[in-house]
Amino acid sequence: MDGEETEATQPDNESSPTDSGTADQPHEKVRRFPTTPGVYLMKDAQGRVIYVGKALNLRSRAGSYFTKAAEVELRTAKLIPEIADIDYIDADSEVDALLIEARLIKDIQPRFNAQLKDDKTFPYLQITTREDFPRVEFTRQPETSGVKLYGPFTSAGQLRGTIAVLQRIFRFRTCTLDIEENDERWRWFRPCLLASINQCTAPCNMRIRKEDYREDIRRLRVFLDGGKASLMKELETAMLLASKELKFEKAARIRDEIASLKSLSERGDLESHAQPEVFYVDPQKGLAGLKKVLKLAELPRRIEGVDIAHLQGSETVASLVQFIDGLPFKPGYKRYRIQSVEGIDDFASMREVITRRFRRLSQEGESFPDLLLIDGGKGQLSAVMETFAVLNIAPPATISLAKREEEIYVPGDSEPLRLSRHAYSLRLLQYIRDEAHRFAQHYHHMLRHKTTFDDNQGKGRKRKPKS
Repeated sequence: MDGEETEATQPDNESSPTDSGTADQPHEKVRRFPTTPGVYLMKDAQGRVIYVGKALNLRSRAGSYFTKAAEVELRTAKLIPEIADIDYIDADSEVDALLIEARLIKDIQPRFNAQLKDDKTFPYLQITTREDFPRVEFTRQPETSGVKLYGPFTSAGQLRGTIAVLQRIFRFRTCTLDIEENDERWRWFRPCLLASINQCTAPCNMRIRKEDYREDIRRLRVFLDGGKASLMKELETAMLLASKELKFEKAARIRDEIASLKSLSERGDLESHAQPEVFYVDPQKGLAGLKKVLKLAELPRRIEGVDIAHLQGSETVASLVQFIDGLPFKPGYKRYRIQSVEGIDDFASMREVITRRFRRLSQEGESFPDLLLIDGGKGQLSAVMETFAVLNIAPPATISLAKREEEIYVPGDSEPLRLSRHAYSLRLLQYIRDEAHRFAQHYHHMLRHKTTFDDNQGKGRKRKPKS
């Protein structure tokens, strides 16, 4: 690959292979293999490595090749007659074994692992190197520049599991967001679930400095390059230094990294750790998707979302949130206390909000949003479009999103749009809708707190002093 790749190095914790000069036959040697994780190397009569494999239990896995079933199995029938010797390399855990196997296959290129030369078929672990906040990703189509590659790996499921396990230690991001350090808009972005469960440091919300994040990536690369032992020493030194400098939060985090690295061998089957997909929002892909599905002439760079909320079943409030280039723009948020509606009437409340918002924009000569998103179904959308007609104002592109089935209603279409739940465009609309709902509820709670406070104050004034 490109010049940023480094040669595979022997891990600090590898033991030396067993003596290949022994007179024992391979099927006899495997009986003395340990029952711990590691990598086995099969050799031909000339001492050349012809196959490399990994194992959670070396004795059991390597021994399985010397059975009658393996002799006739299509996948192993040609390999077994050529095995003249077999060695092994110890590993601390299944994760270590997986990484050692990948490095050896890359360096040695054994004949019976030859199928792994197809870079576009077998999986790699790829780390981007030209971003402010590098991402770690599983790929079958590795980039030719701007990345650091590890692999190829023999099992996609185990590689996904390894990435998930390492993410719990180094807390790197796996999303495809284009995050720049000095872009202040990211301060308002809502991180995905991985931040909530403490498996990502959320650079998408500027919760970590670029320097600290890149240090985490550097440590990850030290580990992946086989430097686990040296990394442990480095972390222990860093933890002590942080404690001396009274940086207790940093020291605690490093302590947890050390404990996680030590417990790698206790994590069991890697495939069971494969992370279920977290449906993060990719702003640019979301905008491009909306342009396409809504047949817009331009990207909807400015989107406004409106939601209605009720205060204790009576007083009604509304919120308006503004997104620019797919990210929240908090200075553009507005809240409304509905003034002209008696009781609960979402349609009438929506009419009031739209009237107040767009009449002001029109009178002051300000631009309209590229897309207006209404929380609700066909009824709410019809009420909004009727309001624009009454105001004699040409509306911006306007849609509504019905929560139950996540259907998108478009003016003039009798049937709603139904997008894949995984579509970036739908995820962006859901993000805007949910943010509008959150902001409306926040206003609702503020008013409720104020009402309760005023009631208590009133009661206090009526209470007679004790005699």
